[in-house]
Amino acid sequence: MTSRRGTRCRSLAVSIAGVLAAGGLAACGGSGKPVLNWYVNPDGVDVFQDYAKQCSTGDYDIEVQLLPTGATDQRTQLARRLAAEDSSTDLMNLDPVFVAEFANAGWLREVTGDLATEVEKSVDGSGNYLSGAADTVTWDDKVYAIPLWANTQLLWYRKSLAKAAGLDMTKPVTWDQVIDAAAQQGGTVGVQADKYEAYMVWINALIQGAGGDIVSDTEAGRDAKVDIDSDAGRKAAAVIEKLADKAAQPDLSVSREGTSLGQMYPAKGPGEFMVNWTFVYKNYAGLVGAPDGITEDQLADLGWARYPETVEGEPSKPPVGGIDIGVGAYSEHPDWAEEAARCITSEQAQVDLALKAGLMPSTNSAYDKVAASGEYPKDLVELFRTSVDEGGPRPKSAFYAMISGAIQSRWHSPTSVDPDSTPEESAKYLKDVLEGKALL
Repeated sequence: MTSRRGTRCRSLAVSIAGVLAAGGLAACGGSGKPVLNWYVNPDGVDVFQDYAKQCSTGDYDIEVQLLPTGATDQRTQLARRLAAEDSSTDLMNLDPVFVAEFANAGWLREVTGDLATEVEKSVDGSGNYLSGAADTVTWDDKVYAIPLWANTQLLWYRKSLAKAAGLDMTKPVTWDQVIDAAAQQGGTVGVQADKYEAYMVWINALIQGAGGDIVSDTEAGRDAKVDIDSDAGRKAAAVIEKLADKAAQPDLSVSREGTSLGQMYPAKGPGEFMVNWTFVYKNYAGLVGAPDGITEDQLADLGWARYPETVEGEPSKPPVGGIDIGVGAYSEHPDWAEEAARCITSEQAQVDLALKAGLMPSTNSAYDKVAASGEYPKDLVELFRTSVDEGGPRPKSAFYAMISGAIQSRWHSPTSVDPDSTPEESAKYLKDVLEGKALL
């Protein structure tokens, strides 16, 4: 084993050092055991480090390698490695939208056996995984990753702001109502509208909430049907146009998940409504009593509700995100890598991610433990769970990166979105990109 491992290290150093050194390659450890490299996104890294140690065995060690912050940059780094058939990419955290692309390219090891059966049952709502999370790891009727944590967006708000505006938050609210309420009180509505993946998340949720899709028949690949030039697309564009005109924050065109957090509790003023992910509650709870933090009364003023409706009376489609764990198709230790992936995605690991990092589970059993912990309000936990199960996924396509890039290109900046032209222009451009007639 030692001799073979030493040969592997030397050959790796010669053949791929120039390509991969910048990524922090740690293919060979000093303990005499093989090392499984686990590429992780920056969320929940402390928990990932703990589980890399806990899930290491007498046969192998797991080492954490940090990916870039943005989902698109994460995809780029992993795709380059896998396209080069890099054997040191053993485990990887994947944004759900990249599972189809990687599976279609042959870059992921198929998940089989009892775990695949459980995922397949869960897609239909009869298994332990949340159906929204289970659906993200399937492609071409097979399973190619394991759900780790499932993300979704809620409408977060200052209760005092909603009350002053006369908005009944016990009932579903629309984007129009939220924007009008914020504008009436001198408040704002926080969104993610920088030119990056989260802007695509917002556009997709708005369109699905109006009963439409950006694309359909995605199994046809480049021949998928482009549907964004539709009544649903125009209604989505009208929401963005109205927000930009009436209740936008000053940084709308570069707004990201973290930029609107401080608007909830300004020293003066009414605060905001905000669509954002599950980490928000843990973020604010952790600020209570901290220097320059918030008070218990301010935390009590934090409200949450289901994602706003695009069209009144039509249930919203909250975004579905999170992280799935994939095993690289070229790993030299695929069986060990799958064993490690099962350990990393265990029920307890999911509970720890929720309690320590605010990243919510992908399984119902872990959700039950989080609800019983008392660390979150129970109604909030259930809203997280139902939002994942009843939410709307982004297009599942092997060409998703092209689809997302094309939409971002034509819908950004949000201040220029026009219901009469943006859906039509973006549909034409997306068709051209998919057909190879235009470049991103």
